[in-house]
Amino acid sequence: MSGRDVTREAPTVSAGKALPSGERRPRPVAGIAPRLHERAFDILASQIASGALAPGERLLESRVAERFGISRAPARQALARLERVGLVRRSEGHGFEVMPLAGPAPTVPPVDVSGAAPIQLAPESTWQRIYADVEQEVVSRTALGAFRVVENHLAAYYGVSRTVAREVLSRLNQRGVVRKDARLHWYAPALTPAYVAELFEMRAILEPAALRLAFPRLAPGQVATLLANLRDAAAHPDAVDGARLGALETELHVGLLGRCGNATLMEALATCQTLLVALTFLYVRAPQPHGREPFIAEHLDVAERLAAADVEGAANALRDHLRGSFGRAVERLDRVRREFAPGPLPYLSPL
Repeated sequence: MSGRDVTREAPTVSAGKALPSGERRPRPVAGIAPRLHERAFDILASQIASGALAPGERLLESRVAERFGISRAPARQALARLERVGLVRRSEGHGFEVMPLAGPAPTVPPVDVSGAAPIQLAPESTWQRIYADVEQEVVSRTALGAFRVVENHLAAYYGVSRTVAREVLSRLNQRGVVRKDARLHWYAPALTPAYVAELFEMRAILEPAALRLAFPRLAPGQVATLLANLRDAAAHPDAVDGARLGALETELHVGLLGRCGNATLMEALATCQTLLVALTFLYVRAPQPHGREPFIAEHLDVAERLAAADVEGAANALRDHLRGSFGRAVERLDRVRREFAPGPLPYLSPL
């Protein structure tokens, strides 16, 4: 093992203008841009296959993002995919470690990785660079109550135009995170037990229908990959953190159901899936006491039925999973209300 850390963390430098209070605003966090993670995966896999990244070298999410000129979200996805195919493994310390090739080098598209300059995979719109941060800040507070979201304060906080702030809010609206009231003011509704019950009820109606439509349209190997990821998570529960739980939720409820081919159905589902964003936050703030997440076994039941081409059984299992998830979500929300005390943000006003 070389021990060489090719992606060592760089010092964090505060960015942005000072707020009126004298406090520095945080550097915008980048959002996920479509297909960036696939291109990052291709490049890294090519480097591992060619030996440019030798066994034992470490890959850190932040340095991968910096090198490719992308956000940390697609960098995280690329590294997770490299782990799934056995090209890297999680390091005992931090990040991922390149593994020796166990067989023939994987077939990957030829990629020119010569030169020391950063590889810019694709430009990101300004709204994409701040979206994930805004989404997380808003959703994490809806466990505590409803908030008005003030567009011009949001723009000032991140140092962007109101047009950019409006685009972010429009995207949050599509995800069901924010709405407009009778006076056309943006607000984020509180995740009360009654509202959460409505969202789960809608999902229990819509998602099985989407699954039935999606099954004949699934990509080759999609069910097998889903099954393998869930079995790995079930076998190693102590290694499954909040981020991975969120990824497993998304793999089934977004990635697989998104193949249904019915845009109207998916648009209706998207407005109910603010819960997926909230659950990722809740998995971190209120993990299961013994590290075992019940939904993994429930997802596994769905995936195994799909692998056996039992589509109706899978749809029923998905419906039962969603009905059972309601109580767990409410319990987590109650714990967060008791234990979580986020600081104020100038663009969020409690209602």
